[in-house]
Amino acid sequence: MAWPQQYIKDFLKSTGVRRILFIPYAGIALSYDGLEASYDAYEKKVNAVFQKMGFEIYSIHRENDPVRAVKDALAIAVGGGNTFHLVYMLQQLKLMKIIKEAVEKGTSFLGWSAGANIACPTMCTTNDMPIIEPESMNCLGLVPFQINPHYLDAVIEGHGGETREQRIEEYLVVNSGVYVVGLREGTLFSIEKQKIELKGTKPARIFKSGMNPKEAAPGSNVGYLL
Repeated sequence: MAWPQQYIKDFLKSTGVRRILFIPYAGIALSYDGLEASYDAYEKKVNAVFQKMGFEIYSIHRENDPVRAVKDALAIAVGGGNTFHLVYMLQQLKLMKIIKEAVEKGTSFLGWSAGANIACPTMCTTNDMPIIEPESMNCLGLVPFQINPHYLDAVIEGHGGETREQRIEEYLVVNSGVYVVGLREGTLFSIEKQKIELKGTKPARIFKSGMNPKEAAPGSNVGYLL
């Protein structure tokens, strides 16, 4: 979380919030001592970064009532890791609807990697291995388009599998009419009401069935995605 710190700081300062509810359920391999220890390690790691920026996180896995924790939160941060496990846990704890309602009422939300995936209607454009089966692929639907985080343009010599672009094109064959945005490393979306801005150092690659992929430069208006 080196490159986006100034963006995160600016975003959170604009809200006036100092304590952020952290959702660590995607981070399952930070400790060999089990899930709880991994969540502890993730919380500690992320909190160290947020404290440098002048903020503090508290993790939902320590809360006796996760639903109440979301309802009371002024800001929510969802960490990256395995999207399947993140979605599984949010569905098991009945938090998907609660988080969506909170954000729609004004609670600030930020997420990276898997945390960005779940802002979409579904998790279908994740890069992750399905290590556990969630109830469904449905997610928060905070935005009407899909995100593919860590988007890569690379074609690896000797690799027999699909490129990232080919995988997205497969998705679009059976999901026509949906925009998919490939967010490259060093980029993010800042969204407020009906304004969406690409920030960072690289363009995003935008896909839709029946349309040639196109590039959106940092700072460009991509409000049509909403």
